[in-house]
Amino acid sequence: MDKTEKIWLNGKLVDWADAKVHVLAHALNYGTGVFEGIRVYQTPKGPAVFRLKDHVRRLVDGCKMMGFKLEFGGKEYGEKVICEAIKDAVRANGTAVDYIKPCVFLSGEETGLNPVKVPVSFAITCVHMGNYLGKDADAGAKLITSSWQRPDNLCGPAGAKVNGAYVTSTLAKREAISHGANEAVMLNSVGHVAECTGENIFMYRHGKILTPQSAESILEGITRDSVIKIAREMGYDVLETQISRFDLISSDEVWMTGTAAEIAPVTCIDGRPIGTGKIGEVSQKIHARFHDIATGKVPEYECWLDYVN
Repeated sequence: MDKTEKIWLNGKLVDWADAKVHVLAHALNYGTGVFEGIRVYQTPKGPAVFRLKDHVRRLVDGCKMMGFKLEFGGKEYGEKVICEAIKDAVRANGTAVDYIKPCVFLSGEETGLNPVKVPVSFAITCVHMGNYLGKDADAGAKLITSSWQRPDNLCGPAGAKVNGAYVTSTLAKREAISHGANEAVMLNSVGHVAECTGENIFMYRHGKILTPQSAESILEGITRDSVIKIAREMGYDVLETQISRFDLISSDEVWMTGTAAEIAPVTCIDGRPIGTGKIGEVSQKIHARFHDIATGKVPEYECWLDYVN
């Protein structure tokens, strides 16, 4: 990650180094925040934010779940105003920006678990991320099955990107790295495949594309939704269903999807090769189509792009 110059904080653009909170901020101590990750792509019409409205809608829904009122500096922030604030933050930081992280969090000082009267803040950070999984993953990512379980809807709102819920993901990610892998697959409470630490997961098996259904305690990812739509448009049969570890490891292809990771093929899980052990043809074709759409080369998907300028 490369830092940028400005961070949007509660309606104002401030210097990177000046975007601070107190050590007793409720979000710092208890994880009470909601965030998004959003990609910016360079297109013939200039930088464009990919599926901005969908990301903002999910952010607002997450805030409703957490009971956060979207009012900062005496101004109420609806979805349209948030979209413009995000584009303002991108403009302020130049063409190097490829990733945006808006975060609404309890910034007030509080040592108790009752957050009802704790003030809320809203930050929009822009960075240059590049390849989230590293250049080595271009040849195919290696995964392990984590010993950590994907939190389900009885543990918290699995469908929202709540800050504190990602502690489990960081533990699983560290576990993967310590075993020489790029990422970890997380199972849910009944042992079905849920998702990876920060990505949804797909497989190609017996001529069909499969991905865990929303009831499997997954985040309903926006890149996931994009890939489902694109794959169906390309003529593939896509099923949202229950997936076992056996299904996954015995598949012909596996790939991950996420805003940060985009579309990342998997060639090995738990030391076992997936398919031929090389990047598969299906994921390559879908990735190429996705990249053309995200970079403004497919007019029929223009509605997925919000141009910054």
